[in-house]
Amino acid sequence: MERQPPATAAPRQQWTVLSLVEWSARHLQEKGFDEARLHVDLLLAHVLGLQRIGLYTNFDRPLDASELARFKELFKRRLAHEPLQYILGSTEFMGLRFAVNAHVLIPRPETEVLVEAAVAWARTRGTEHLRLLDAGTGSGNIAVSMARFVPRAEVAGIDVSAEALRVAGANAAANEVAGIRLLEADMLGDFLPGERFDGILSNLPYVAMEEWRQLQPDVRDFEPRIATTDGGDGLRFIRRLTELAAARLTPGGALFMEMGYGQAEAASDCAREAGLREIALLPDYAGIPRVLSARREGT
Repeated sequence: MERQPPATAAPRQQWTVLSLVEWSARHLQEKGFDEARLHVDLLLAHVLGLQRIGLYTNFDRPLDASELARFKELFKRRLAHEPLQYILGSTEFMGLRFAVNAHVLIPRPETEVLVEAAVAWARTRGTEHLRLLDAGTGSGNIAVSMARFVPRAEVAGIDVSAEALRVAGANAAANEVAGIRLLEADMLGDFLPGERFDGILSNLPYVAMEEWRQLQPDVRDFEPRIATTDGGDGLRFIRRLTELAAARLTPGGALFMEMGYGQAEAASDCAREAGLREIALLPDYAGIPRVLSARREGT
């Protein structure tokens, strides 16, 4: 007779690390979840205070009632499609650890393409002091990474969400970076009047509303809508950001902007119409054009 799921297991049933991992991973897989074994491993390792490798050296370890109850709680959240990163409370980006919650977009590997390109550009500027703007900073993953890898840079991160800025502030402190200003501001308005920047970076809300409605529930039902879609055609913030770059970059300054699948041509047109030059498209790890870089005229 097949063992019952943890949620309905009888008190006399004894779950070990291995039996719980195998049952839970199979159940997730049957429900259509990708990477089921990985997610179960990470959830259980989190509950037991182990690294994932620690599970493999403790397969025969029995779980006590409190450990099983805690795992059941987290497992139910994942079954409801809550993202693993929110359940665990953190994720990795650029080799750094970032706290995340439902107020911020989860940092993704493709955004590392933007940061890597911006860091490479910054290094071409020698020892020059740089003023950078992260528009829509969210968890602060871009701003904190730039401050960490380009220590001479002064980074301003703006976001319309006060809750997101609290997360970004905690991440700046946890990663021990200085030189970051975090400000509540709407990038559609006139923020930091009179200030210019050598670089502007942004992972803005670029998903069209029609596409957002079709997203997997992990994103659509849990990640902040305001950080995901512009509520329209997906180009509203792209247009604004290219206009902002043309107006607020110093001569020769650079823009690095993430964009969605199929937006490369429209984003390039926006940059061109704004008067930016040296427009380039950078692919993500799947070969999809993901980041647009451009320069403002001047030296």
